[in-house]
Amino acid sequence: MFLGPLTESIVKRAEGKKQVSFTFINPRDFATDAHKSVDDHPYGGGQGMVLRVDVIDQAIEKAKQLFPKEKSRIILLTPQGSVFTQKKAVEIARTYTHLILVCGHYEGIDERIRSLVDEEISIGDYVLTGGEIPAMVLTDSIVRLLPNVLKKEHATTEESFSQNQILLEFPQYTKPQKYKSMEVPQILLSGNHANIEKWKKEESMKRTKIRRPDLLHETITG
Repeated sequence: MFLGPLTESIVKRAEGKKQVSFTFINPRDFATDAHKSVDDHPYGGGQGMVLRVDVIDQAIEKAKQLFPKEKSRIILLTPQGSVFTQKKAVEIARTYTHLILVCGHYEGIDERIRSLVDEEISIGDYVLTGGEIPAMVLTDSIVRLLPNVLKKEHATTEESFSQNQILLEFPQYTKPQKYKSMEVPQILLSGNHANIEKWKKEESMKRTKIRRPDLLHETITG
C-alpha cells in the first residue's frame, strides 16, 4: 500500500538523498500460530476482529531496536486520537528523528495497545479501513518539513496552515496572463513587491474569513 506515495515526488527525492528512510514491519512476523493471526474475536462479543496486544508489542519493540540511539516517537493512528494539524507536523519534524507509526486495521485494537504508544493521532472525524492511509498522510506532511528537503524555505512558510499564521494561502497565478474572461490581478504584474506582499496578506485574510472563519477565532484566542 505504501509503494505509491513513498516512491513519488518530494518523498522519493528525500529518500534518494538519504534525508529520510523507511522500514516496514509486518506484525504477522510475530504471530505464534500457523495462520499468522494478528487479531482475534473481542471478549464480551461484538462485530469484527481486534488486533492483539502481544503481537503489536513485539512489532513495536522490533522497530525500537532498529534505531536505538535516535529520539523516537511511537504514534498510533486511530479515529480516537487528536486531530493532525500543520502545527503538529512542524512539532514532530523538529523534535524527533525516528517515528514509529502503528497502523490499526478493521474493527479496532486491544485497549492495552494504547499503553505502548506515546501519542494517538487522527487525520479527521471519519473512519477508514485501517491506519495505513493516515500513516502516509503523516509521512508526506512531515518529510517535506525536514531540513533541505524542499529547495526554498518559503515553500513551506507561506502555505496554508504554515507555522503560526493559521491563515489560508493567498491566490496564485501563472501563464497565460488572460484565459477566456479571467485575468491575472494587475497588482501581481506591477513589480511593486511591497504592494504585492500587502495584497497577499489581505487576500489570505479575506479567503480565511470566507472559507475558514474558525481559524481566525483560533488565531485570536489560541
